Amino acid sequence: MQMIERPWGITVYSTASVKAPPDLVRLRFHVARLQQTPAEAFAAATEAVGAVRRAIRAHNVQDADVQRSRLSLKSQWNFGNERKFLGYQCQASFSVESRDLDDVQQLLVDVVAAGTNEIEGVDFDVTDKPGLRAEARRAAVAAARRKAELYAAEAGVQLGAIVHIEDEDPEQVRGQYRSHSSARVEASEGDLAPGHVVVSAAVTLGFAIAHD
Repeated sequence: MQMIERPWGITVYSTASVKAPPDLVRLRFHVARLQQTPAEAFAAATEAVGAVRRAIRAHNVQDADVQRSRLSLKSQWNFGNERKFLGYQCQASFSVESRDLDDVQQLLVDVVAAGTNEIEGVDFDVTDKPGLRAEARRAAVAAARRKAELYAAEAGVQLGAIVHIEDEDPEQVRGQYRSHSSARVEASEGDLAPGHVVVSAAVTLGFAIAHD
């Protein structure tokens, strides 16, 4: 016979999501230059970084919305049939935030033309994510309470006070069969700007069973 170690009440898990149109985009990209000496690599990369910064400013992106790493230097080798030294690669990484979603495509075109070597990612987001997360958490709590009331009514018992509240990561639970961000983007095919951003929350509530 199956034994329940601590039979104390009703435990329920619920999730909720809210949607909002994106009002922010983050671009992540790299500028790299390969030269035969470290000095030449630093000089070439510095020139390219300057050109990219000018291209970004031309799109009215504030300097405070641009994060750039320090220049890094590493040797490059070709590991084919025989090991061959290619030179020194100097690289800087950029993360740029913009609130002009209609300008994203042209901004990407211009930073590539200015000397960007690799686009790492284009991520749409919302500036009021804490507010949306709070709304989703309130909805998750309400859904959990309705679920617990249903179980109690069908079981013929009376729902008591909440004795346990546990914040959950809804994506971690779903991660057994898929992996996404908890603030994920839903977009139509072929559309660079998504229709909305989805922010999710989840909660586990433990209720006591009231005894008259």
